[in-house]
Amino acid sequence: MSTALRICPLCEATCGLTLTLDGTRVTGARGDRDDVFSQGFICPKGASFGEVDADPDRLTGPLVRKDGTLQEATWEEAFDTIAARIRPLTETYGPNAVGLVLGNPNVHTMAGGLYPPLLIGALRTRNLFTASTLDQMPKHVSSGLLFGDPFAIPVPDLDRTGHLLMLGANPLDSNGSLCTAPDFPGKLKALRRRGGTLTVVDPRRTRTARLADRHVAIRPGTDALFLAALVHTLFAEGLADPGIPLADRVEGVDDVREAVREFTPEAVAAACDLDAATIRTVARELAAAPTAAVYGRMGSSTVTHGTLANWLVDVLNVLTGNLDRPGGALFPLSATAPAPRPAGPGRGFALGRWSSRVSGHPEAKGELPMAALAEEIETEGEERIRAVITIAANPVLSAPDGLRLDRALGSLDLMVAIDPYLNETTRHADVVLPPPPPSRSPHFDFSFNGLAVRNQVRFTPAVVPLEDGLMDECEIHARLILAVSGMHGAPPSAVDDLAIGTTLAKAVTQEHSPLYGADPEAVAAGLSGAGGAERRLDLMLRLGPYDLTLDDLLRAPHGIDLGPLEPRLPGLLRTRSGRVELLPEPIAADLPRLRAALDAPPGGLVLVGRRHLRSNNSWLHNAPSLNSGSNRCTLHVHPADADRLGLADGKPARIAAEGGALEVEVEITDAVRSGVVSLPHGWGHDRPGTRLAVAEARPGVNVNQLLDGSRLDPLSGTAVLNGFPVELAPLP
Repeated sequence: MSTALRICPLCEATCGLTLTLDGTRVTGARGDRDDVFSQGFICPKGASFGEVDADPDRLTGPLVRKDGTLQEATWEEAFDTIAARIRPLTETYGPNAVGLVLGNPNVHTMAGGLYPPLLIGALRTRNLFTASTLDQMPKHVSSGLLFGDPFAIPVPDLDRTGHLLMLGANPLDSNGSLCTAPDFPGKLKALRRRGGTLTVVDPRRTRTARLADRHVAIRPGTDALFLAALVHTLFAEGLADPGIPLADRVEGVDDVREAVREFTPEAVAAACDLDAATIRTVARELAAAPTAAVYGRMGSSTVTHGTLANWLVDVLNVLTGNLDRPGGALFPLSATAPAPRPAGPGRGFALGRWSSRVSGHPEAKGELPMAALAEEIETEGEERIRAVITIAANPVLSAPDGLRLDRALGSLDLMVAIDPYLNETTRHADVVLPPPPPSRSPHFDFSFNGLAVRNQVRFTPAVVPLEDGLMDECEIHARLILAVSGMHGAPPSAVDDLAIGTTLAKAVTQEHSPLYGADPEAVAAGLSGAGGAERRLDLMLRLGPYDLTLDDLLRAPHGIDLGPLEPRLPGLLRTRSGRVELLPEPIAADLPRLRAALDAPPGGLVLVGRRHLRSNNSWLHNAPSLNSGSNRCTLHVHPADADRLGLADGKPARIAAEGGALEVEVEITDAVRSGVVSLPHGWGHDRPGTRLAVAEARPGVNVNQLLDGSRLDPLSGTAVLNGFPVELAPLP
């Protein structure tokens, strides 16, 4: 028996693990007490690492469709098939005949952080669809418009704040999202122990809401109205004060004052189903706190006014003087971020540089709405999508109207998937390229370190060597890039060498770069690492803000603490003005839609999703220890609603919306407020042709089948997955 360290890849908390090994088999996992970031914290997902790693349903070699069925094949045969079939398609129909779909687990791997941008460049397609438009795209858009950079996302300074206002987030179950914080629950408890205040705005009485000093049980989908009323109250009562130096770095404060003039607490109260006094109290407490932060997540993003809600979150952080200050909302600085440049105007952020072919949805951050994928495949015409590449994605379950997308994927000329499973989506693939289990791969969190509540850096090499027949995940990505770019047969290292050469050619000419004036060939020759991906990581560290190398990380197996978050304005701003632009034109143009919501009377039942501590979308349902017990696909219904509708606990009901109807078991609970029902996301494992034995045994139902994809936040293209009306009736 032996032990090894590994960063957990199963959620955004990125906790350090100590794995117990019996030869090459992971037999146990516990928290790494010496990890500089997580300090021993672990959740049930991390504890199940060995079970997930050894899942017998994981594919152990590539599959290629022959005579209508997926059959085992060699790696050479798999890549030969891709190269032979995709090039004729793009040469005949153009690069936009290919769609690329990136799923949530993609950002939890080194390969997913390094290679998709190169694949997009090789394909030259504008048809990029990711999980972002089912989740956090409103935050990217609002940050892009406010700060000029869609990746400049401020996070609450959890360890130092005195007041946290949280909307649509349940980190006691999710472990946090767009805010990387191991032991998020412990940090919230520490906030209260030091005399701070936690206010949770959520239609559900979640575990997080039960911990709060104040739980505001808002009507789903009205977060933007509530936030606008808070902003109005700050102005009306003379509480809006960005303070110095923030006031000198912001423009548009008076424009915002005028924009929210109509959103009084009384005006929004009926729509939010809250009393005006509560709204004013929340605003006053936020303004009075010595330090405070406002934080919103899924429940405030996947709604009708998701971008406006995310914009208002940071408007509040600005107007209370809490943006870019310790104890407020700060911008992390990861070790692989480019070294800071001198402050000054940038290129800004633009929306709608192109649009989707069928419905004309504008792109956001280079992406089109995932809800539009099916129609882009089905609808005849020039540049129809005829081939799809998915990477760690299961949109049949995660996107609206999975039945339609299911049919569309089955009609493709070619589908390629990088995925360890045959799931509800990849069962349609012509080629499946399975990555090895996580214990066989090195790990570095490119995305999540840029959202961390404390600056730190950690790298863990592969715990055990690759077994015969498996291929390194980075090599799979590199070979795929070669296959689609006309370079099939070239060594995979050519992809990394090209990336390194291109990066260095630019870096050595930039005066603010740590490698300015260096010899690019000499730098490339001096990079360390076990392969091309690690050499690229080494280069990113050398170009970063902390004067680090990969060797430094290897000498610090528990990580390197880089200190608490610090103010970063105005240096990170990339707006054309070089300032925080508090009321960007696209936001102003969308506000009339929010004003119209003031006059929309509350209707009947509305639905919201929910997350379980032992779940992460659809991709952990095949682990027995995680798909059991209270982790159930049931419909939460308030007792008053159940009594009114004649529903019984544990009995079936029919729930319907514009996308279809489902039969689901009722669970009567006061954890949801009246007028709201809740069904978890990621279930529906009942399709033939998959290999997910545990998930199939408890399939649940796909909540997104209730939607037809027509409900979108227009600025971000994000699907409305929360706060939509449903009809509910008992079944015999």
